[in-house]
Amino acid sequence: MVDLNVGGQAIRDVRLVIFDKDGTLMDLYHYWSLMIASRARLICQKLGFSEEHYNRLVYEMGVDSEAGRLRPEGPVGIKSREIVLQSAIDYLSSVGHASSYDLCLSSFEEVDRASSQDLKRFVIPIAGAADLIDSLSLNGCKVAIATPDKTARAKLAMEFLGFAARIDLIVGADLVSETKPDPETIRLILDTLNVDRSNAVMVGDAITDMQMGINASLKASIGVLSGLAVKSQLSKMTEYIVKSVAELGVKNA
Repeated sequence: MVDLNVGGQAIRDVRLVIFDKDGTLMDLYHYWSLMIASRARLICQKLGFSEEHYNRLVYEMGVDSEAGRLRPEGPVGIKSREIVLQSAIDYLSSVGHASSYDLCLSSFEEVDRASSQDLKRFVIPIAGAADLIDSLSLNGCKVAIATPDKTARAKLAMEFLGFAARIDLIVGADLVSETKPDPETIRLILDTLNVDRSNAVMVGDAITDMQMGINASLKASIGVLSGLAVKSQLSKMTEYIVKSVAELGVKNA
């Protein structure tokens, strides 16, 4: 059990910290902009589509390349893989390709396989994330990850970053029927790790992360300003806001 220091405020008696993955522990835009670009490029190659369609597909799946950020409404980085997949299918349908499920699914899977062999290009840790996870674990606090990504993909990323040995549980969207902001993911984590909600904290960079923590009635939710949500949005949902996880302090309780 630990006390967390958040900008001079203390959150006491924490037995479990649940992290969002993207934007909280690893660079959000870098990872997803490359993944979405790879997916869109492969789909367009298979269909013989122009650059205009490529740019539109990237945008529809949630990446605003011109602004250099993910779209705040997603879907990528916020919603499940299935919803991102459906956004690509819907776009193709709107331009005359009504039966593109198999093509899009196979493209997503091909990009998964290729990126898994080249994680160094895709995965960049957030500064301070490793030290925070180490400090939590060494002081007897459990660590979990709740992500809209696939569980296996999240595990691969955490293993690559060297975090896996300190993480007690990873739950992706494929292990639950309802993803963020529904509290099902958190309830599964609490039940599996045998931790009461009054001793658990959520840390994430999206409004849906804060909503999920609130919906699960956790002790607190900590908003991270990675760029997905701005301070004015997060402050409506939590009093605990940091620029990055590097600002979180850990003290043995």
